[in-house]
Amino acid sequence: MTAKKRVQDYFQSILDEYRASDLCKVERIIHSPQNANVLVEFPSRSPVREVINLCANNYLGLSNHPEIIAAARKALDEKGYGMSSVRFICGTQDIHKELEDCISRYLGTEDTILYSSCFDANGGVFEALLGEEDVIFSDELNHASIIDGIRLCKAHRHRYRHNSMEDLEHHLHLSQDKRIRLIVTDGVFSMDGVLAKLDEIVGLAEKYDALVMVDDSHATGFIGKSGRGTPEHFSVGEKIDLITTTFGKALGGASGGCVSGRKFLIDVLRQRSRPYIFSNTLSPVVVAGTLKALDILQGSSALRDTLMENTGFFRRRLREIGLEIIDGFHPIIPIMLHDAQRVQRVARDLYEEGVYVVGFFYPVVPKGNARIRVQISAVHKKDHLERAANAFETVARRHGILR
Repeated sequence: MTAKKRVQDYFQSILDEYRASDLCKVERIIHSPQNANVLVEFPSRSPVREVINLCANNYLGLSNHPEIIAAARKALDEKGYGMSSVRFICGTQDIHKELEDCISRYLGTEDTILYSSCFDANGGVFEALLGEEDVIFSDELNHASIIDGIRLCKAHRHRYRHNSMEDLEHHLHLSQDKRIRLIVTDGVFSMDGVLAKLDEIVGLAEKYDALVMVDDSHATGFIGKSGRGTPEHFSVGEKIDLITTTFGKALGGASGGCVSGRKFLIDVLRQRSRPYIFSNTLSPVVVAGTLKALDILQGSSALRDTLMENTGFFRRRLREIGLEIIDGFHPIIPIMLHDAQRVQRVARDLYEEGVYVVGFFYPVVPKGNARIRVQISAVHKKDHLERAANAFETVARRHGILR
């Protein structure tokens, strides 16, 4: 047997195990723009059908907004399709600087640096800023991009129990000899819809002379009084040193991300951050669309208001039905089923009832915490949500999962 054949057989056995255990992730194919309803093809199950979309990060419904499409089309005509370069060579247009300035004003920070994604932003922060003399304190449920970014740097790292300020303080107390101490947390934990305790984290940071970094990807644009995210929600914006966030969720849903915060830290990232220095800059189309998204958000609170009204309505309906959900007010609503195979079966049955959701299980979430994560959008109408709730009740009764 050749080496190639041995390698092929090894990986084929892994894939066969996934399929046999009903834990294989299947990519559904969408034949329409993002919206409250989407045309979805579920491979090997049924032809393309229209279903209610409850699993997109399209919180404010801007992914297919006509003004954003028009702005992107205008940029395509005036600025071109792509930059074909990194920022410091010939990859910076005037609109890139305009977007950085706009984000800084919106978030109330000193400066901003753009990345091709928030994953790259998180991957480019730690190695550029921290070394062997430093230490990072990371919530155990932080996003994979934070975990991967931390792995790239030589700083000491401590993982504290989820949202446990006692455990965080314990690690801070033991690490006072380090040069730079950085606390990093998700602003909203993406699998649970739970907010970090930023006010308490800032209090500990001040007590132990530490910096604070927040990944606010699931909050920018709609959490907080004016939608400026979890720092605004907790009234600690001026005390957060670095914010990373994405343009691929509430801000139009295309791609791109950024790091925003203290200017001296952003200046260092421009010189050292590898995903920034060695990767193509954002397409002008994405830049223009994101600028328009920010303009829409700052012009009216209507989309945020509708989103929160929809979220409250659907949370109440799921509780009335008797499903187990994690409490909160965020449009991420985890419906806890605990068993991975059950999650897969329920998601398939919901699709047949006209509702598009996806099951999450280990290693995406801890073992025993399998769930269907519903995400509400401002483009959902009450009729969408009522029909979806009825479908959940029908399928839940079929599977015996009502309380």
